[in-house]
Amino acid sequence: MIFDMKTPLIKSSKLSELNNCNVWLKMESSQSTGSFKQRSIGNACQKYVEQGAIKFISSSGGNAGISVAYMGKVLNIPVTVVVPKTTSQRAIDLMLSEGAEVIVHGDSWVDANELALSFVNDHAVYIHPFDHQYLWDGVAEIVDEVIAEGIRPTAVVLSVGGGSLISGISQGLQKHHLDIPIYAIETVGTASLNTSIQLGEHVTLDQVTGIATTLAAKKVCEQAFRVSQNNDVRGLTVSDGETVRACLKFLDDHRTLVEPACGATLSVLYDQKIAFTETDDVLVIVCGGASITFDQLSKYTVELSV
Repeated sequence: MIFDMKTPLIKSSKLSELNNCNVWLKMESSQSTGSFKQRSIGNACQKYVEQGAIKFISSSGGNAGISVAYMGKVLNIPVTVVVPKTTSQRAIDLMLSEGAEVIVHGDSWVDANELALSFVNDHAVYIHPFDHQYLWDGVAEIVDEVIAEGIRPTAVVLSVGGGSLISGISQGLQKHHLDIPIYAIETVGTASLNTSIQLGEHVTLDQVTGIATTLAAKKVCEQAFRVSQNNDVRGLTVSDGETVRACLKFLDDHRTLVEPACGATLSVLYDQKIAFTETDDVLVIVCGGASITFDQLSKYTVELSV
């Protein structure tokens, strides 16, 4: 794709030592928009432009909206993004800086999405933040890049929000005939996939809570649930405090600031919640953190007594 980049694959000495294995960090935080969403959204936007789109409509809790706004700017296409009230001002400002129209509506992404869909017409194309094949195709390229660098992972650890990341990674693993565990990490207040796994049915949460607002989908996409039922997906939940502690440790260890949604993944490694072996090559998706600042992370440490 034109508007995403090949991201670094870094072996983490600290996390490898802690977990007695080889931990490989896929640094999606280094994308131009600060998250893996640039792969998914970038691919979808390009596909729709090829089909004649002249305006983009989307809904987002943060990172997807930032990428749609960015793509609109580089493709010279107007963009409207509807975000819920939980979206950080930092994320909204980044969308506005790319020239997008941003509308704040509703208490959750579901509310924002309903309004966004009402704006769709023959000329304005809807860019779903997590539920479309174009998105998963873009994400699957992450696995292509890892394999090209000579690493065949024995496990993947990633965060789950709406489900585009796990859907795309699963697709990439299948392409390369890798039947390996995927550890799906959510915060306690956003655990729509983990709840679905435990109940064995695709459920919608009554509400989503906590600071990991970019994970705050009440229901994962059907493809993500299907992946969890047909593959070796192992769900874990972590607290908001654990995510913040992981963000701070990662900043110290790797000089990279990531948001709590990404800290959720990192926390299970810092807290050694998964048992690995010395020969394991563990792929960790560092999904990003465009909408976080150090000041905000510091406020979370006070609020959560981290």
